[in-house]
Amino acid sequence: MGIKDLLRFMKPYVETAHIKKYAGKRVGIDAYSWLHKGAYSCSMELCLNSEGDKKLQYLNYFMHRINMLRHYKITPVVVFDGGNLPCKGATEDERHKRRKTNRDQAMLKLKEGNVAGAVELFQRAVSVTPSMAHQLIQILKSENIEFVVAPYEADAQLAYLSNLKEEKNGIVAVISEDSDLLAYGCPAVFFKMDAHGNGQEVVLDHVFSCDTRVPSFRHFNKDLFTGMCVLAGCDFLPSVPGIGITRAYNLVSKYRNLDRALSTLKFEKGDQMPEDYARSFREAVAVFHHARIYDVSLKRIKHLKPIPEELLQFLDEELDFLGPEILPSLATSIAQGNIDPCTMEAFNVFPSTVNHVSTANIKKICGPFSRQEAFTQASKDSSVFAISSSKSRKETTVVETLQASDAEQMQCPFMDESECLEEAVALQNMIRPSISTRKMVGEEKKSHRKEVLKVPDNNPFRKRKVEEFEPDEMDSVTELVSEVTEVERLEVICTIPESQKSVESKPVKMIELKTVTKEKKVKRSSCQSSENKKNTILNFFSRV
Repeated sequence: MGIKDLLRFMKPYVETAHIKKYAGKRVGIDAYSWLHKGAYSCSMELCLNSEGDKKLQYLNYFMHRINMLRHYKITPVVVFDGGNLPCKGATEDERHKRRKTNRDQAMLKLKEGNVAGAVELFQRAVSVTPSMAHQLIQILKSENIEFVVAPYEADAQLAYLSNLKEEKNGIVAVISEDSDLLAYGCPAVFFKMDAHGNGQEVVLDHVFSCDTRVPSFRHFNKDLFTGMCVLAGCDFLPSVPGIGITRAYNLVSKYRNLDRALSTLKFEKGDQMPEDYARSFREAVAVFHHARIYDVSLKRIKHLKPIPEELLQFLDEELDFLGPEILPSLATSIAQGNIDPCTMEAFNVFPSTVNHVSTANIKKICGPFSRQEAFTQASKDSSVFAISSSKSRKETTVVETLQASDAEQMQCPFMDESECLEEAVALQNMIRPSISTRKMVGEEKKSHRKEVLKVPDNNPFRKRKVEEFEPDEMDSVTELVSEVTEVERLEVICTIPESQKSVESKPVKMIELKTVTKEKKVKRSSCQSSENKKNTILNFFSRV
C-alpha cells in the first residue's frame, strides 16, 4: 500500500510531532487505514465471521481516536474509500490472493491447535469491507462526525480537501498510513499516530524548500515528485525491473523532465521495459493529478485538477482508467454512505423487492394467512416488502418478491385471478395494516436502531454522569396486562380480464377485533397484615 520505501527514503524530512498542534483546525482521516489497524485486534473473529462483541473491536479502536481528536479540539473529517479503479485491478487481485493464502494457512494452524500462529496469519488475511465501513458510518452519524465516501480513492478525495481553504471546509492535514498521499500532493501528512496522539509528519513545503538535507528536492515540484513516485512503483503501475525509489530519484533529479527520464530508462533497460510502459506511465501520473473526486458543494463528480487538452489528445480522450462516470444523484448517495460503492446496491436490512407479492411463498413460510399478521411497506423506488410474523412475535421473516419485467407487462396487460389476489392483498395491507403489526414493526425499528447506532462506550476523554435510582422510593407499581385477540376475515373481489365490472371492484377487508383488557394493580405497603386479612363471614362459616 503506497509507494514502496518512500518514507524510508525521505527519513530526513520526517519530523516527530503531536496531533494537538492542529487544535482548532480541521484534519482529514483516511478511514480505511484506521479500520485496518483496528481489525488486527479482532482479525480471527472477522475472518471466521464469529458472533459476539469482540468482532466489533475495530469500531472501538476507531472511535477512541476520534474522541482523542475531539479532546484536543480538532474537527475530524473522515473519508472512506469508494469503488475500485480499473488501473488498480492487478494490485487488488494480488492482494486478494495473498489474503486467501494467509487465511488457508491460518485455518491449518487453528486445526493444529496453534492459536497464536493462526492469529498472526489471520491478521494478514483480514480485509475491510464496505459493510464494515457502513457500520462505522452509522456511529459517525449518531455522533455528528463529518464524513464522506469518495467515488473511488480516498487519497484523491483527501488531496482535494487539502487544497481547499478552511472557510470552504478544507482540511490542513491528513492522518494516514498511506504514502500515496504525498504523491497526490497533500501538503501535510501525519503518519503512525499512536493512541496518545504522537506520530510522524511530512510537510511538502519543507521538503521542497530545504537544501541542506540529503536527498535534496530543492529543484523538484509536485509534478516531478509524483513522476518519481510512479517510476519507483505504485498501486497503479509496477516499476521496471531494477528500478526502485533511489534510481527513480536519480533519473528525475538529473534530467528534471519526465519524458527524458523515460527515454533514458528505455535506453538502459531495453526489452525489460514493456512496450506500452510510456502510456501506462502517463495514465498512472494522470490518476494522481486528475482523479475523480466528489465535490460536496456542487454535489457531483469532478476531476481533482482539470485535464489539459494535450493529455486528452495523447490518451485519445479515453479516461476509463480513472473510473466510470457516476450520475450526480448516485454520487451523492455514495458520498452519504447510503449505497455500496462497489456493488452500487443500497445498504438496508431488506433484500431488493418488487410490486407483486407471492401468496404461495407467504403461506409456505408463515402458515395459514388467518393466523398471521402481514405488513407491506412501499419504498422510495416503488418496491414493496412483505413482512410476516408469528403471533408470538419472536420471529420475523422477510419474503422476497419478484419484479415483473417491462416486456412481460407489455405482453400481458391483464393479470389473472391469482395475480390479482396477490396484488389486492399487498395493496390492502399497505393501506390499512393491522394495529398489532404496526406496533411490532415500530418495536423492530427501534431495536434495530439501537443495535446499529450503538456507540462504543470507550471514550476516556469525557466525564460521565452517573444517575442512581432507588427502587424502594417508588410507592406503587401498576402493571397492565392486555390480551388482544384478532380475527381477520378477508373478502376480495378480483379483477378478471373477461369482466368489465372488475374495473369498479374494490377489495373489501373486514376485521373483527376483540379486546380483553385485564388490569391488575399491585401496591407495595409496609403493613403486610392487610394482605393476609380474610373475609369475616367466610371465617365464620368455616368454623361452623
